[in-house]
Amino acid sequence: MTGGRTRVVVLGGTGFVGRHVADAFADTGHDVLTVARRAPTGRRRHRFTALDLGGTDPETLARLLDTEGPASVVDATGSSWGLAPDRMAERCTRLSGLLLAALRRADCRPRLVHLGSVLELGPQRPGGPADPHRTPSPNTPYGRAKLAATRAVLAAADSGHVDAVVLRLVNAVGPGLPATSLLGRVAGALVPAARTGVAAQVTLAPLVARRDFVDVRDAAAAVLAAAGRPVTGRVLDIGRGEAVPVRALVRLLVEVSGVPATVVERAEPPDWRAATEWSCVDPAPAAAALGWRPRRDLHRAVTDFWHDELRRHPVAGLGEPMVAGESRHPPRAS
Repeated sequence: MTGGRTRVVVLGGTGFVGRHVADAFADTGHDVLTVARRAPTGRRRHRFTALDLGGTDPETLARLLDTEGPASVVDATGSSWGLAPDRMAERCTRLSGLLLAALRRADCRPRLVHLGSVLELGPQRPGGPADPHRTPSPNTPYGRAKLAATRAVLAAADSGHVDAVVLRLVNAVGPGLPATSLLGRVAGALVPAARTGVAAQVTLAPLVARRDFVDVRDAAAAVLAAAGRPVTGRVLDIGRGEAVPVRALVRLLVEVSGVPATVVERAEPPDWRAATEWSCVDPAPAAAALGWRPRRDLHRAVTDFWHDELRRHPVAGLGEPMVAGESRHPPRAS
């Protein structure tokens, strides 16, 4: 506690999801420390400690945790953005193992909220949400690495070493989405076109997939709820419960931007993310266990993403936020 405020440590707190998680805790009065390799750009909202988790040891991390004495630790490490497949295990499995080893050594006993991925499940049969009780069988390096981390967390919780819960996230969208993501690539073509007044052309791999998407701020709200609920040793899926055509999501971004654009779908070299053509989870267990439900629709997530892009890359005449509900054509699940 600091001045009556509960402390939280967010590992990977400068990443896309981690930043929103840190903000969610800060917005509810928590004292937040973010830990990452590099300091965040721009004005900081939270305390920050630079620590290369890939090059540190459990004792060093344990000392940091004992110094802070947090009520909760959020493991938001292991982002796949910009990460080569051969480094997945290092970044996704090893870092979570380091945290578990540190928690065993630390005197403090914080609650651990570990962020997993829907890709841990492996290929899903189209037509409905994944069965949360089926044995995961991931078919991507990222999915296998994240599943190994999840299993290590569950084993530590089962043995009584940690009080932990795993939140398995679907694809998150919203402000700050990385430039290497699908919508980030589209925005990367739309912003210069908006600046020059020339119609944009966006070339993408075939948009055949249908995936569950959740606003990143709703995902952060799920983490906040999980930190305060007596739920341990469980995996809870965090999503909206509908498989949305990615083509519809791209069209929505173009519509929201107001920039004339042509989207060309062309075969590209295979990418490991393309292996997932269908993803959908059932949010009901998370609602029952955490009292959490997604509150933002995808139109709002995409609109806020676009206006955040304009804020970071200003375009004359396009800086005013769109009035909520201006677009009447959100992506449909079918």
